[in-house]
Amino acid sequence: MKAAVFHEKGAPIAVEEVEVADPGEGEVRIAIQSAGLCHSDISAINGTYAMPMPMVIGHEGAGIVESVGPGVRSVKEGDRVVLSTLANCGHCPACDTGHPTLCYEPPGPRKPFTFRGEPAFQFANASSFSEQTVVPESSAIKVPKEIPMAQAALIGCGIITGVGAVLNRAKVDAGDTMAVFGAGGIGLNIIQGGVLAGATKIIAVDLLPSTLEWANEFGATHIVDGRDGDAVEKVKELTGGRGVTHAFEAVGHVKAIEQALDSLAPGGTMTIVGVTGLGVKAEFVANALRLDKAIQGCRYGTARPHSDFPMLAELYLAGRLKIDELITRHYALDDINTAIEDLENGELARGVFDIAS
Repeated sequence: MKAAVFHEKGAPIAVEEVEVADPGEGEVRIAIQSAGLCHSDISAINGTYAMPMPMVIGHEGAGIVESVGPGVRSVKEGDRVVLSTLANCGHCPACDTGHPTLCYEPPGPRKPFTFRGEPAFQFANASSFSEQTVVPESSAIKVPKEIPMAQAALIGCGIITGVGAVLNRAKVDAGDTMAVFGAGGIGLNIIQGGVLAGATKIIAVDLLPSTLEWANEFGATHIVDGRDGDAVEKVKELTGGRGVTHAFEAVGHVKAIEQALDSLAPGGTMTIVGVTGLGVKAEFVANALRLDKAIQGCRYGTARPHSDFPMLAELYLAGRLKIDELITRHYALDDINTAIEDLENGELARGVFDIAS
């Protein structure tokens, strides 16, 4: 089968022939139908994440269960599923209390592929840029058959990461105010998470006119062009000088983290959703937290995939979650390097690969 293989940091991705294993105990083989391109894929390719190689990349995807291994109970052949990058053990204290993103015993690196006779690694428990993949049962989440595959694929990373940061981690209340620093693929979903939560003001801050236009479409009540003056002062002006209840950082940049913290009102919380490079440090004045301000991280939308993914699919089917509007462009898998270039140039909210023939 065809798959996108990552061989070398900074080098073009090669679409090549690989083999995939039969599903073993507790595993599911999935025929991928659609896959989304995310900045996390680029972070693996450019070395922001240290990755073993060769690796079949991609992590945002949806497909149809082709076969299951012994012991699998939650899905069966023919089910439509979304890939979850969160392969958790399911039985440690964190998993047992409904916090799978804090799993004590997450599975280690997996090598379900064979490339040129040698094992190849899987990316993020998914490897969605392939015609088939094999994942742990906990990474195959059944969703309603009515949702199209391209739209379903985006639930598995961009949507859960953004919407989940608002609903699961920050727990934004109706009437709260928000500022979102970075209105790309994740930021747009933070914005629409704020709409779902009932935030009264949702201020989008970005440097690109195209993303600010998208932010309006996804529910931002105000936009701030970060190239034009002091973004923090503009956020405060829009909130009567007080600042926002919740600030979200969605790009993994130190300056954006600092701006998000400075934009908080007393009692406010900053949630860091973006991923910085390894070892990157941010500084803040400790006394700035004196008025009950808080800083928190957020991994994968603090997701509970088996309940969150079907819920997000139902919100889409009810017309309350924008997914069609996220898809900027469709690509064939062979065009992966063109898609990566388009994303790096700020042309995509989400690019989707149509993998099934």
